[in-house]
Amino acid sequence: MTWLRAFYALSASAFLTLAPAAAQTTTDAANFPNRAIRIIVPFPAGGPSDVLARLIGQKMSEEWKQPVVVENRPGANTVIGAQLVAKAPADGYTLLMAIDSTLTMNQYLYRTPPYDPINDFAPVTLVAKTMQLLMVNAASDAKTLEDLIGKAKKAPGKLNYGAGTITTKLTGFLFNKTAGVNTVLLPYNGSAEVSHGLLTKSVDFAFDGPSAAASLIDSGQIRVLAKFDDRPFPPAPAVPVIQSALPGLDQITVWLGLVAPKGTPADVVEKIQRQVAKSLADPAIKAKADASGLYPATSTPAEFRDFIRTEAERWKVIVAESGMRYD
Repeated sequence: MTWLRAFYALSASAFLTLAPAAAQTTTDAANFPNRAIRIIVPFPAGGPSDVLARLIGQKMSEEWKQPVVVENRPGANTVIGAQLVAKAPADGYTLLMAIDSTLTMNQYLYRTPPYDPINDFAPVTLVAKTMQLLMVNAASDAKTLEDLIGKAKKAPGKLNYGAGTITTKLTGFLFNKTAGVNTVLLPYNGSAEVSHGLLTKSVDFAFDGPSAAASLIDSGQIRVLAKFDDRPFPPAPAVPVIQSALPGLDQITVWLGLVAPKGTPADVVEKIQRQVAKSLADPAIKAKADASGLYPATSTPAEFRDFIRTEAERWKVIVAESGMRYD
C-alpha cells in the first residue's frame, strides 16, 4: 500500500499548492479595486470610444471610490493601445475600450498580426453599438443621398470621403460597390478629425458616428444624408435609412467593447462587467450616450466572446475583397 499512501500524499500536496491560488482569486475579486484603474482608448480624445470611456469611468469611480483614468493612446489602427493592454498585468486594473476593428479586422490587415484579438484578451462586455451616418457639409449641393450618388456617377474618382476607423473605411468600399460609384478615401485618425474635415470642406462627404459631429449637426453646419440602421436618430428624425436607396447594402454599426489582458481572473472580469452594465443602465448615463448616438448595449463575457468570433468571420470576407492592407 506504499504507492497508495504516496498517491494521497501527492494529492494532498497538490491541493495545498492549488488552494492558495483559488483563495487568491476570490480575494482579488473581493478587494477589487483598491487602486486606480486605467481605461486605454486607442483613439484621440473626442471620439465615440473616448466619450463612452469617460462616461463609464466617471460612474465606476463614483461607485468604487477609486480613480478611473482614461488614457488616449491613438495610432496604428488601434494597434498601439491594444498591444499596451495585451502586455499589461492580468489584474483588471488596465482595460481596453476596443472598437470593432481592434478585435475583428486588424488580424486580417497585417501579414503578421501584432497581437491575437482572440487569445490575447479576456472579453468583459459589449458597451455600445453606435449609429453610423453618411454626412456632408451643410453648404454641399448634395441635399439628399440620391443627389450625392448622382454627383459621384457624373464625376468618377473626383469625390472624396472621410473615414476615421477601419469599419467606416470599409463602409466606403461597400458604398462604392453597392452604388456603382468611384469615390476616393481620405483617411483620418478618428472622429474628431473626420468632423473637422467636413467642417472645413476638406472632404465631400464622410462616414462616421454622430458623437464628434453632434454639436455641428444640431447647429446645422453638418447635414445627415442617411443612417445605416433603422434605429431613431432624434437630431435628424426624417433622415432615411441608406438601404432605402441601396437595398443591397447590409446594416452596419460600429460597436465598442471592454476587454482585459488574457488571464485576468474570471471573478474580476465579472465584477467589472456587472459594474459597467449598472453604469450604462443609469438613466443619466444612458441619456448622454444616446444623445451622442452611442446606444449602450451590454453582454456577459461569454456572450461578448461569441459575438467577437461571429463578427470576425463576417468582416474577413469584406477585408479580403477590399484588398485593404496595412503592411
